Amino acid sequence: MAKLILSMDGMQLKEIPLAKERITIGRKPHNDIQIDNLAISGEHAVIVTILNDAFLEDLDSTNGTQVNGQPIKKHFLQNGDVVELGKYRLKYLKETPQQAAQADFEKTMIIRPEMMPKPAEQGGEKAMPAQPLEMAPPPQPPSPPVLPRGALQVLTGTNAGKELELTKTLTSLGKPGVQVAVITRRPHGYFITHVEGAVFPSVNGKQLDAQAHPLQDHDIIELAGTKMEFFLKS
Repeated sequence: MAKLILSMDGMQLKEIPLAKERITIGRKPHNDIQIDNLAISGEHAVIVTILNDAFLEDLDSTNGTQVNGQPIKKHFLQNGDVVELGKYRLKYLKETPQQAAQADFEKTMIIRPEMMPKPAEQGGEKAMPAQPLEMAPPPQPPSPPVLPRGALQVLTGTNAGKELELTKTLTSLGKPGVQVAVITRRPHGYFITHVEGAVFPSVNGKQLDAQAHPLQDHDIIELAGTKMEFFLKS
């Protein structure tokens, strides 16, 4: 799991795991990461985590957001990036596959000589000969079911009737600066997540919240003034 290291003037203040798909940063108490400093806007920035990727967006803050010394509006976070908010720093750390494999290896049980059973005392019961230890092969995860390819059909507007096949793992939809959402393809289905805009998109007439929402066949999505139908292709 990726995490953020909050620091100021080189002193580490806090470690924040990116355990939610949407984490807000700002001065107001309702933010997931609250930084009580006048240089920080009430709702300063947001980090959206989708699968193994994280995106940082400045929410039109007064003093702006920088990554590695460069001002940004939107930024795809890379391991080691440093987000600068006034005097505060948020370092983004993402575990690499090699680190994950090493962590799994370190969790493997190691049998040391002192842990082996001792032979019985002379004159007592005879110790049973030590049997070779056989390591059972790790269980194989079940193969995920084959997910049908998803697609969108535009129902309203100048592009009505057009079809968009969701061939990518992540597809962005909407109008930047107005309303943006992403649809992600996961092993167990398709999900829509709000990314940008004061108004959240709706599915079947119900407005979404900040969390990812699973899409069902023939769901109607309303986004940036356009209606679209999500469907699964056979």
